[in-house]
Amino acid sequence: MAIDVICGMKVKEDTKFVSEFQGKKFYFCSESCKKEFDKNPLKHSR
Repeated sequence: MAIDVICGMKVKEDTKFVSEFQGKKFYFCSESCKKEFDKNPLKHSR
């Protein structure tokens, strides 16, 4: 399980909401969390 870096939810890695930043994959519980991450991935990837 992965952790959604926006809301903190546990997310299965087979979710369709995935972004890649600096060679690392980030998994999200919803499209809205993914969009929030995609606006400023540097802020949320630390």
